[in-house]
Amino acid sequence: MLHIVLYQPEIPHNTGAVGRLCLATGARLHLIKPLGFSLEDKYLKRSGLDYWPEVDVHVWESWEDMHAQAEAAAQFFYVEVQGTRPHWEADFTPAEDMYLVFGPETRGIPPELMQTQPERVLRIPMLGTRSLNLATAVAITLYEAVRQRGGV
Repeated sequence: MLHIVLYQPEIPHNTGAVGRLCLATGARLHLIKPLGFSLEDKYLKRSGLDYWPEVDVHVWESWEDMHAQAEAAAQFFYVEVQGTRPHWEADFTPAEDMYLVFGPETRGIPPELMQTQPERVLRIPMLGTRSLNLATAVAITLYEAVRQRGGV
């Protein structure tokens, strides 16, 4: 299964849009607290439309709690502007459970998380901007993983 992890997301409409992406691809969404909004937020629901109740979403108190529940063979990739290689060079096929981790919109993934597996820090190549919208970044990376794994 593909898993999308939003580490301390701050903007509700991004999380709503990511939820829709997860539903469309069969991925599970993990939200690591603290969240920058309430899950009852009208903007979250507006972006998730009427799909939000169907999203396979798990909310965790901490990174450690979420990470501890993952299978031992699960693989984690971290998508961040400091990544050393493009996302399309990653092999998203070997593990049954694949986690794609994204940081909060204003701060990114904490360096201490990325330092645990520096060879798995990926970037989305871009010109003329320092970053993309979180939901856009998730879409680009998630659909590459779906493509490599043989589709939805």
